[in-house]
Amino acid sequence: MRLHLIRHPKPAIEAGICYGQHDCPAEDVELVAGALMVELPPGLPVWTSPLRRCRDLAERLHPQPIIDDRLAEMHFGDWEGRRWDDIPRVELDAWAADVAGYAPPGGESPRQLQRRALDFVASLEVPEAVIVTHAGVIRTLLAHWQGLAPERWTELNFAYGSCTVIDIPR
Repeated sequence: MRLHLIRHPKPAIEAGICYGQHDCPAEDVELVAGALMVELPPGLPVWTSPLRRCRDLAERLHPQPIIDDRLAEMHFGDWEGRRWDDIPRVELDAWAADVAGYAPPGGESPRQLQRRALDFVASLEVPEAVIVTHAGVIRTLLAHWQGLAPERWTELNFAYGSCTVIDIPR
């Protein structure tokens, strides 16, 4: 199966904010959609995160994108909407010590995010699809398929509005 994994455009939110599942709009949606339309094969089904920064782009790529909650960004719990600088250092250190397993208070861990993203991919019954989602989702999927150890997951970075194409066995 071939997947076109698209990261949403840059969020319209103040820099330095932990926004995870915070539902903020994106900047330059029309511009990003125009560039992607040239790159993507026509007629592919499009799935999207329910969050607006993804949904707005997906709606420009396909008249009826399919919304799936499993494509939402990691839930950062009590960290959502807070400045990274205001999050207690002890909590950030705990996350750094267990990149995949640590869940912010009231949130989910990257490993939990990975499980729901893999569950989504396993449910697909098409040979090729476009997925409009978040860096965390793309990162944990690619880390799984590349067999990366959790301490290397942060090496995987994706630009806003970028498309990563991957073929995975079914």
